[in-house]
Amino acid sequence: MNNRKLLDYIIITLKGMAMGAADVVPGVSGGTIAFISGIYEELLDSINAVNFSLIGVLKEDGIKGVWKKVNGNFLLALGLGIGISVVSLAKSLSWLLEHKPILLWSFFFGLVLASILFVGKQIKTWNFKTILALIVGIVVAYLITKMPPSAGANPSSLYLILSGALAISAMILPGISGAFILVLLGVYHVVLNAVHQRDFYIIAMVGIGAIVGLLSFARFLKYVFLHFRNTTLAILTGFIIGALGKIWPWKKVLETVVIGEKEWALKEENISPFQYVGDNQLVYAVALAFVGFLLILVLEKWGKSRT
Repeated sequence: MNNRKLLDYIIITLKGMAMGAADVVPGVSGGTIAFISGIYEELLDSINAVNFSLIGVLKEDGIKGVWKKVNGNFLLALGLGIGISVVSLAKSLSWLLEHKPILLWSFFFGLVLASILFVGKQIKTWNFKTILALIVGIVVAYLITKMPPSAGANPSSLYLILSGALAISAMILPGISGAFILVLLGVYHVVLNAVHQRDFYIIAMVGIGAIVGLLSFARFLKYVFLHFRNTTLAILTGFIIGALGKIWPWKKVLETVVIGEKEWALKEENISPFQYVGDNQLVYAVALAFVGFLLILVLEKWGKSRT
C-alpha cells in the first residue's frame, strides 16, 4: 500500500464519494460500496489500527509513525471523498428523494442488485452453515426494514450520539443502510437538515457517536472476517437481499406524518409499476437501474486493478 501514487489516491477519493452518496440515501450501504470496490478489509484494518498502542508509537516514532500505522493517506483520501459527497450531495439527494424518488431508487436498486451477485460470489464454500447464515441475514434485514420509523422531532444530545453510533455501525456493514437506521430512529431529517443548515452542534453529537461506533464495531467485523469469513459473507449477502425491498422504486404511501414544514412517509408498501398511480417512469427507471448495475462492474474492476 506504500507504493501508491497520486492517481491511486484520487481513485480512493472517488470511491469515498461513492460511499458518501450511498450513505446519504436510506436503503444503500456505504459498506457495500467499499466491499465491491475492493477497499473494505483495508478500511477495517486502518480503523482497527486506531487504539491505545498509538500512544507508544507516538512516543517512539512521532506523528509520522502514527500516520503510517493508521494508514493515514488512505483514510484521508477516503474521508475526503465521503465528506465531499455528503456535503455536496445531501441537498440534491434530498431534493431527488422528494421530487424524483422513482428514478433515484431505480438507480440504487440496480446498484444493490448487482452487489448481491458480487458479494455472494466471494463465498468460497456453500454448506448448511452458510445457507443458514444467508437465511438469517435475509430475515433480520427484512424485519429491520419493516420496523415503523420513529417520528421524534427534537432528539436529545444523548439520543443523537446513540443514533450516530448505530448508524455508523450500519454504514460499514455491507447490506444495511446507516441512513435507514437514522430513519428508523426518527432523526434522518434532523441530521440531513443539520448538514444543509451547517448546524455544527447536531453534526458534532452525531459525529461523536459515529467515532465511538466506528472504533468499536470495526473490531468486531475484523474478527468475524478473520475467523468466520464464509459465514460472515453469507450473512452480509442475506442482509443485502433482505434490504432490497426497501429500495423498490414503486411504493404506495399508507401513512404519513408532518414534521416541521414537510410531510414524511411513515408507512409504505411496494407495488407493481403498473399499479402506480401517476407516471411510473418505467423506461427511465429501467435504464437507470441498468446504469447502477453497470456501475458495480466498473467499481469491481477498479477494486481488482488498484488494490
